[in-house]
Amino acid sequence: MLEFIQPKTLNAFGDNPRVSTPKPTPSCELTQRIHQAIALAGGWLGFDRFMAMALYEPGLGYYTNALQKFGAMPSSGSDFVTAPGMSPLFGQTLAVQVRQALQATGTDEIWEFGAGTGALALQLLDSLGDDLARYTIIDLSGTLRARQADTLLKYADKVRWLDNWPKAIEGVVVGNEVLDAMPVHLLQRTDGVWHERGVVSAGQGFAWQDRPTDLRPPIDIEGEHDYLTEIHPQAEAFITSLAERLLAGKGGAAFFLDYGFPEAEYFHPQRHMGTVMCHQLHQADDNPLLAVGQKDITAHVNFTGVALAAQNAGLAVLGYASQAWFLLNLGLAERMAQASLAERSQAQRLVNEHEMGELFKVIGLTTSADGVAQGFARGDRSHRL
Repeated sequence: MLEFIQPKTLNAFGDNPRVSTPKPTPSCELTQRIHQAIALAGGWLGFDRFMAMALYEPGLGYYTNALQKFGAMPSSGSDFVTAPGMSPLFGQTLAVQVRQALQATGTDEIWEFGAGTGALALQLLDSLGDDLARYTIIDLSGTLRARQADTLLKYADKVRWLDNWPKAIEGVVVGNEVLDAMPVHLLQRTDGVWHERGVVSAGQGFAWQDRPTDLRPPIDIEGEHDYLTEIHPQAEAFITSLAERLLAGKGGAAFFLDYGFPEAEYFHPQRHMGTVMCHQLHQADDNPLLAVGQKDITAHVNFTGVALAAQNAGLAVLGYASQAWFLLNLGLAERMAQASLAERSQAQRLVNEHEMGELFKVIGLTTSADGVAQGFARGDRSHRL
């Protein structure tokens, strides 16, 4: 039976349930390219490379093809809804934090990575008005960029799109559900021996194959039981690159909102099935080898790894909190009190513990050693990173 999940949210502890998906028609050209990559690699491809191709292969991967992806209901052909699509109060509330960070850093530009439909950009632009001189989007998807341009048409004079990183970034960076879509390495401990899990060709489809490896999780996993988990070198490299560019200019701050855990929870002995999940038509499954290119593939974020990468690159951590605390600190409850019943009902899902409020976390980073952020005024869990 398929699990019905409307936002990209998962059960807080049993985050990789054994559910399955029916076999849809595969994307033939994409699967052929992955088979070719497997052959060129000697018959085995690390999962990180498989995930990268499945999501980002130009024109064919999930995030670069023309599938609907974002939407509130499966009837639209969409696969999931994110917080900005759930309620405009999300972006309006986040704007309070962004305005504070813009003022603290003396900047007037927002940088958004992976802007989806452009809903969050629109909410921030509407809320910030003249405080914002420019809104820069870095997104790999041509089809999503076209959708963003339509959404943001009235701000055409402020919005620009970049294909590549600039040498310096000045302003406030936002990333909502960006880090979870960065390719991960899969590590499997079997009979006490660590292996890297990769992908091999199996007829027209794909299968798992494990190979012994020197790679390890960042902390020891207690117990002797078999254990599947992920490590996140690409997400950490992304944070390092971001830090270098923020420090190359006037400086700035960054806020990432995503589902994940600090290191001790991420590599808890009971989380032995990993966190890789897929999303298609508002249903979740744990098999990324099926329907390749037609569904999202994600892994939870190791926020300790993000914080350490940032600090090692010269940034300071502003705070780390649940999404619920972060939004409430910024006045979401007051906004909800003035909204209609329907609007309050949708916004409540942003902070409900059993929906997005607890599983989703927010981490803030800055170039300023003495920076403060209103979103972390209460409920800051930086000490748990």
